[in-house]
Amino acid sequence: MGKKRENINKAKESGKVQDQNMANLFDYEIALQVQEGHEKGCPSQTNSDQETDEETFEEPPSVREDRLNVAMRMKERKFRALVEFRCRVEDAILGDYLFGKPSNKVGGEDNAKAIEQLKEITLWGVPLMPSKRHGGTDIVLLKFLEAKDYKVLEALEMLQRTLKWRKEFKADEILEENLVPGFENLTYQNSRDKDGHPVYYNVYGALKDQQTQYRILGSEEKREKFLRWRVQYMEKAIKELRFQPGGTNSIVQIIDMKHAQGPTTKELRSVSRKSWKLFQDHYPHLIHLNIIINVPLWYYISHTFSSRLKTQRKKSKIVIARPGKVTSTLLKFIPPENLPVEYGGFKRDNDDDFSPEDKVSEVTVRANAFEHIRIPAPQAGVTMVWDLTVVGSCDVSYKEEFIPDDEGSYKVLLQNEKEKKKGEGVRNSFYISEPGKIGITFDNPLLKKKKVLYRYKTKPTVPIYVLNKK
Repeated sequence: MGKKRENINKAKESGKVQDQNMANLFDYEIALQVQEGHEKGCPSQTNSDQETDEETFEEPPSVREDRLNVAMRMKERKFRALVEFRCRVEDAILGDYLFGKPSNKVGGEDNAKAIEQLKEITLWGVPLMPSKRHGGTDIVLLKFLEAKDYKVLEALEMLQRTLKWRKEFKADEILEENLVPGFENLTYQNSRDKDGHPVYYNVYGALKDQQTQYRILGSEEKREKFLRWRVQYMEKAIKELRFQPGGTNSIVQIIDMKHAQGPTTKELRSVSRKSWKLFQDHYPHLIHLNIIINVPLWYYISHTFSSRLKTQRKKSKIVIARPGKVTSTLLKFIPPENLPVEYGGFKRDNDDDFSPEDKVSEVTVRANAFEHIRIPAPQAGVTMVWDLTVVGSCDVSYKEEFIPDDEGSYKVLLQNEKEKKKGEGVRNSFYISEPGKIGITFDNPLLKKKKVLYRYKTKPTVPIYVLNKK
């Protein structure tokens, strides 16, 4: 027992440098929270307020000082909880009770081997032994603390249950299982959001007919396989994360409910509840944000009532978008060049024309007005390619034409759409045979302004008639 206590003391000493690093990290976090709170505390300005020279509200110094004091106390509470949590995890490892109750065998060769194995234990590829001073250990431990509102004992119990579940569920070996057949159209990973989080799409509309649902979820065995597949996909997502200070350590999950069945689909509802609970219990704070899009009316009503029972923290991690708001909602979090074209973005599979580095421009079409975009094409013998999307509307019509610089040449009408399809990006191209410009005219008959996103580039092109001569 004396040797065990000596090991614990050494672990605590070796964690002092890590404590200082976490203190600096919390200082930065609290500074951001104070700044955010200050911004939320000030009244928002309307357009009319911005156009006038009215005095803005200035927070009294005493209120600002009180907020800073509260933030500092919260920082200290979180930091103390992390230090205590580290010590308890270290004790659990050295005492051989990380998976539950302490072992009855004290001392002996078997007990020593078990402790040595526990010292090497990892979670999501990160060592859990705090005295190893791995950069990701505190990040992993903080996820459990945050899930339990920094209550150390509850966080420790949650960590123990997670490790025990992973051992029973064989989560560490699940990546080697072949679970894809039948599920390939349900989930896919596609680029990253504005903050670098990997974005994963869950397409529940692929289960729109009863026959498909029965084929995938018709028995308990199939539902268990489906649940293992959901865990497998989460484990794949974790491989994309970096559990290091400043790294991206959570994902964004987009759930598309277009064509999804109603609340009477008991198989889907049952397996969805199980997977959500499983992720909540054993993957705390690994999902940065859930965005549920194309939400049917029955789900929207159900969510509205159930959200009243949720805490503000849980509600802030869920964003709901009805069909008419899908593109505008997703663009708040995902750059247009990373948003798939079917959701109103510009990203296409195996795109040979554009890359994510190509610049996207924005123009506003005023209410009940026309707006013109002019794309210069001064060089002949190239092909001009362009993408465009109108955010959140199918009532804006547009016309595309080539306008030559030579007044003696004719304009070429490329496209004349009476109405832009909602939630769909458009790509077009034109071979430039003489200097000029591509003109795109938008007609917005609505009483509300609309946002248009577009990008373009030129590609060297050899005309077909030249190739035919060869």
